[in-house]
Amino acid sequence: MDVRLIPPTFSRPPAQYEQIYFNDLVRSLISLLTYIQAPGEGRQTTIVLTNLASNDSGLEPGTIFQVNGALRVSVLYSPYVAGLSASASVGSVTVTIL
Repeated sequence: MDVRLIPPTFSRPPAQYEQIYFNDLVRSLISLLTYIQAPGEGRQTTIVLTNLASNDSGLEPGTIFQVNGALRVSVLYSPYVAGLSASASVGSVTVTIL
């Protein structure tokens, strides 16, 4: 959450129902949700990440996951697929020792 944003304020409700108050309340709640969901800067002294995914399958770009203790960030152009491995062979070799 960006510390430069100013969250909306909520006034006390009137004694009687007033449509204007209800409309203002809904507008303030929408502003609050926008404020909470807005990406922004973060600065922490410590952070604990638990239950991290071990690959980026199904993660949105920018999500942190871990592979063998190393943190990685999911990106669209460089997937880290679960169980990714490769092997190759070219022909055969015969070794003769004289």
